[in-house]
Parts: sequence; C-alpha cells; structure tokens
Amino acid sequence: MIRLKTLSIQESRDALAKLPEGKLLINTINAHSYNTALKDAAFAEALIKGDVLIPDGASIVMACRWLKAKSQPKERIAGWDLFEFEMNRLNQTGGKCFFMGSSEKVLALIKEKAKVVYPNIQIESYSPPYKPEFSDEDNRKIIEAINQANPDLLWIGMTAPKQEKWTYQHWKDLKVNCHVGNIGAVFDFFAGTVERAPLWWQEHSLEWLYRLIKEPKRMWRRYIIGNALFLINIFKEKFQ
Repeated sequence: MIRLKTLSIQESRDALAKLPEGKLLINTINAHSYNTALKDAAFAEALIKGDVLIPDGASIVMACRWLKAKSQPKERIAGWDLFEFEMNRLNQTGGKCFFMGSSEKVLALIKEKAKVVYPNIQIESYSPPYKPEFSDEDNRKIIEAINQANPDLLWIGMTAPKQEKWTYQHWKDLKVNCHVGNIGAVFDFFAGTVERAPLWWQEHSLEWLYRLIKEPKRMWRRYIIGNALFLINIFKEKFQ
C-alpha cells in the first residue's frame, strides 16, 4: 500500500537541476493520484518504483508537513514546471524530444508551437489508439516508434493512471537514455487546447478550482469528491 509519509519526493524546483543524466523515470503525485493509488496496486507500484516523484499539488505539500513525512517538499512542482525546465535545458544544447500520447491534432499543435518556443529542439511524436487497453501489437508499434527516434527527452501523456502504468510496464523495452516524464494534461496546456489557470490562481493553490469552474461536468467528481476523500485518506494514514 502506498503511504505518503514514507515516499521520497522532490522537495523544490531547484532539485530538478540536480537530477542525474541518463534513463530516468519521472512521475508526479497529487491528491487524485494518491487516492487512485490506494485502490490500484499496479498504479501504486508504478509511482513508488519510479526514479523521481514530484509533488504536483499543494495538498501533497501540506499533507507531508502534517504527517511529518520522510520528505518535506517546500513547494508544489507542477507537471508544467517539470516540462518547462526540461524543455528549456534541452533547447540550450539542441536535441530531440518525443511526445507519446494524445491526438494527432494536439500533437500537430505542439509541433507548431515548439518551433517558436523551442527552436533548437526537433519534435517527433506518436498518437496511440484511443482505447482503454492497448493490444500487444499496439504496444509494439509505440515502443518501436520511440526506440527508433532515440530521443533526448521523452514525454508520455495519456492521463493517470494509464500513462504511469504503461511506462512502468514497458520500462525495460524502452531503449532510451534520457529523462522520461509522465505529464498528462501538459500536452493540452502547451498545445493550447486546454487553458491553464492564470498565475494568480496557481500562486494561491487554486488551480484545481479554476479547472473545476472551467470544466464542471468533467472535473466535479475528481475535485469535490476527490478532495474530500483525500482528506479522509490522509487522516487514516496519520492515525492508523
């Protein structure tokens, strides 16, 4: 079972600059993924056994303090923060970045924007079939596309927990020597198909509320029920 108090979590954005080079699996954890991991053992294993875990939520930062957890993150490190840091670093040296996930439309928008924002990065991508479970043939094609590209940076975007479980399951098959990040919604944020919360909302730990206001039908269960469930789960972890 996943326990927040025992996890090794990155404690600040500055720590991203100290991550070792080479093949590295980077995951994020927030209230929603914590709740999901408590009932999905395969997802919990994927999070725990990744190389790096970043606190993508102010709720995780505050919960670690209250639990007196092993890791005491000083700030939220959003998936977007990881994305910008890694892309800016690669843009300085030049190289290839591979985006796996999302639709052809979103990937096309990513490529066009990247030409302007990150002109020194060559972008390649693969849009997997839209279905709950990939077949062996689907997985083979995805892995072949990534390995053939041999990228300097790899992003996986299929939403949690699917993306984390897929990457962990096929980690040995991915013949890459780079940082690999599961970043879900960041694909849409960068493409502009989903609007990210303005800076004020981000700074006041209200990005979740902004997304709820923007997409109430899709997000109400995750944020209204999910946030209440997170508090209950953290309370149980504290006293059990």
